[in-house]
Amino acid sequence: MLEHIRYNDRLEYRVNYAESVIERFKKFPELCEGSQDFSLLTKHQDLIRLLLADLFPTGLTLNEIKAASIPFSSITFNYTERFKNILEYAGHNFDLQFRDFSQDEIYVFSCCIIIQVYFKKDIKINFPFYYDIPDKNGIVRHYKITVNSDFSEIIPAENTVLPNDHDLEILLENLDDISLWKKHFPPQSWMLKGFNIFSLVDCTSEVALSDLKSTMIQIDPENPLPNDNLKEIFKSYFDVSHLNFGLMLMDHQLQKLEKLPIYENVFTSYLLDFWINLYDEKLQKTAFQNLKYNPRPIVVSDVDHFDDEIKNAPNFSVLTKNKIRSFMVIPIIHNDEVLALMEFTSEIAGSFNGLKLRKLDSLSDILIFSLNRFKHERDNQIEAIIQREYTTIHNSVIWKFRNEAQKYFNASLQRKLYTLREISFKNLSPLFGVSDIRSSSEKRFHLMLDDLNEQIESLHQIFATHQFHEQEKYILALEVFENKLNNDFKADTEQRFQRFLREEIHPILQAELEIRSHKSIKDYFAKVYSVNNLFYSNRRKLDESITLINRKIADILDESQVEAQEIFPHYYERFKSDGVEHNLYIGQNLNPSLHYSAKNLNELRYWQLKTICKIEHEFESFGKALPVALEIASLIFVYNERIDIRFRMDEKRFDVDGAHNSFYEIIKKRLEKARIKDSNERITCPGKITIVYFGMENQKEYLGYISRLQKRFILKNDVELLRVEDLQGVSGLLAMRVSLV
Repeated sequence: MLEHIRYNDRLEYRVNYAESVIERFKKFPELCEGSQDFSLLTKHQDLIRLLLADLFPTGLTLNEIKAASIPFSSITFNYTERFKNILEYAGHNFDLQFRDFSQDEIYVFSCCIIIQVYFKKDIKINFPFYYDIPDKNGIVRHYKITVNSDFSEIIPAENTVLPNDHDLEILLENLDDISLWKKHFPPQSWMLKGFNIFSLVDCTSEVALSDLKSTMIQIDPENPLPNDNLKEIFKSYFDVSHLNFGLMLMDHQLQKLEKLPIYENVFTSYLLDFWINLYDEKLQKTAFQNLKYNPRPIVVSDVDHFDDEIKNAPNFSVLTKNKIRSFMVIPIIHNDEVLALMEFTSEIAGSFNGLKLRKLDSLSDILIFSLNRFKHERDNQIEAIIQREYTTIHNSVIWKFRNEAQKYFNASLQRKLYTLREISFKNLSPLFGVSDIRSSSEKRFHLMLDDLNEQIESLHQIFATHQFHEQEKYILALEVFENKLNNDFKADTEQRFQRFLREEIHPILQAELEIRSHKSIKDYFAKVYSVNNLFYSNRRKLDESITLINRKIADILDESQVEAQEIFPHYYERFKSDGVEHNLYIGQNLNPSLHYSAKNLNELRYWQLKTICKIEHEFESFGKALPVALEIASLIFVYNERIDIRFRMDEKRFDVDGAHNSFYEIIKKRLEKARIKDSNERITCPGKITIVYFGMENQKEYLGYISRLQKRFILKNDVELLRVEDLQGVSGLLAMRVSLV
């Protein structure tokens, strides 16, 4: 370049300048002939700056971000002043690294340049390269790199085997295969002479906008992994070093703001949190309505510009407490409906203004898309939870509901009418089992008496130590109720006592408390259950015990279902009351794509007996720790006839279909209190499993299952073969009982 100026330029001063630099360079042959000693770049930096003066004009050194570099290396030199300042602000330990490019990717990219430059292949290399460099305020700025390679040359090293056209095609089809690239372009096999000039262009807003869009698209309720860099991206986008932001969804049904739990550690919603936590419900709804009908953004550049009236208002404390000097609150609107509120706050006055608000226009479409997608997917997740936890549509039958729903949906797309058909399954084999809490009603009655007698005794003590108007009348009434409870209890005795307390006793006690404090009266009301005005501690312990038993039994059944469904997909449901009963239905119609046989039914029956044994064994362990001592008795009913089930739309559950199948349900209900024939003993017994069946074929089948469990030391060798008393409309039932080890 200098030689060209020396012999061709018409301006004398430029010719003299070129001759001077050339003569100085001749004194250092290593600079003219080339060298691999990169320390020369530092040693001769002043001379190199003279050489590159035309490419690095002094007048632009504070404007351009430019430097020279050794091709395909991290060695850079001859920075402009602006570039030096940028690196100085980044810190002495900062190392320039390409954004989102691994060393292998850089290696392949270098090879692609060789293919384009040396092999003259027009492969259109246009990968964007960026540097991410923090500024003096800690904001990460993004710079796009452009390279001028006019001053460099690529040549193969000695003995380098050049890849042919076919090899190049294979390489370009396999950009991710680094071993293949190193095979055809081994390290040290190519030489690069000269230098490159690279320039940086500040693209912070554009890159941050792209990052924000990518982050918004990735929000996924099924995989809630919030992007912790979101705040840093917003800092770069708005060029605000001290920035916090928050976002809350609008719940139009409940008329309130809704947090996003997965983003609580990312979002800092000072203003929105203040709204939902400190405002009373009435004020919240008023503000909600105002926002609904007048959804305008609020932008405050400097809170110090507020007048004194606003600064002295109680609500202003949220700004001073959190050192907020500038903020924006922006409603996200779609189809005239507010989807969410977003806030941005900063400790630095002037951080936000109308221009910063306009920058959000570029994000509005992707925000609306992401929020709508998030809400729809979240609603789908919630629907799935409702279906799983609150309805009886089991996974084994959901396919038939989906088929019917799809027909309805397809018809609606074609603007056709479609009537949903009933969902039913025919020819299924039923299995029924129950683990019943024994004598729970009797236990509840006695605990009720304990509670009420304790309450009457407490009232007697109060009347003995305090004087009330018409006290003798109340004492006499308490004695009458005490006698009724213990000697002449009737169906309405508890309700009459409850009304007596509510209308007569409690009002005078509460009136006394308003006059003066009495520990005995306070202690009395502390024991009263506010729902019914009665002492309830003993019955509450019973309720807790029943709840614990039911939960444990249900958990065992649910966990064991994983194994059971592998036998053959079947319909399963369970119900809690004083104990847990379960129903299973199995058959070909539940899963037409799989082969079903009697072996599947036999395996499921064995699974059921084994699971009931597990329930009994688990109860032996956890039953001892219950607040109230209880016992369970387990029963299995074996039924050989096939039945049909139908989903009842009114009850939203499956039920046995048809009068001819109702016999099965009748037997189930009447087995609960059934007794051994010619005896007063019930067929169920705590510590034993009872199996009820009709014929000898079932007896033989279940004796085989019992034998397997006896060999595993789960059941004892004490099988009892029994006959069940004739029930209303049912006769000929047999039973067997066996104890657990």
